[in-house]
Amino acid sequence: MTFDQTYLIALGANLPSGVGPPEETLRAALERFKDEGVSILQVSRFFGTPCFPPGAGPDYVNAAAEIGCAEGPGAMLDILHRVEAHFGRERVQRWGQRTLDLDLLVGGQTVLPDPETHAAWRSLPAEAQQREAPQDLILPHPRMHERAFVLVPLADIAPDWVHPLLDRSVRQMLSDLPPTAVAEARPL
Repeated sequence: MTFDQTYLIALGANLPSGVGPPEETLRAALERFKDEGVSILQVSRFFGTPCFPPGAGPDYVNAAAEIGCAEGPGAMLDILHRVEAHFGRERVQRWGQRTLDLDLLVGGQTVLPDPETHAAWRSLPAEAQQREAPQDLILPHPRMHERAFVLVPLADIAPDWVHPLLDRSVRQMLSDLPPTAVAEARPL
């Protein structure tokens, strides 16, 4: 299979789906990508992580993957949404419990829609983050540098990827987080 673009994605689940518990859902979702014309290049270990935000439900299983696809970022996001829907994902509550969550983190060094808009979403106050969602695709993911549940798995497969706006590698962004937050991500 040929592909024009590689992407880094985050995978997570904290509710069972039709195929079983969260870990089985993540494995099945990775298999489902083949039906969508997506190649799996690398997959991190699976990690158990506390529910985010705290108290919002059962703990999560999280992972990261590097994938290849002939599609551009917008079409790739559509593919992720189709795979989520296949496993029963319903978009009811922002940051709520879910059978499957697939986040498009990175498309190479692509910045979307532009550096200024990205900076505005990246600096959005915490209380607004839970209420507001961008209408357009933001790449790299505007919160990835703040989340151990994203960076710990990502460090397994792309520790040297450098954020085009923050000029920090995954390894460096992970070291910027509190050690207690990093320690909460436990390999399964």
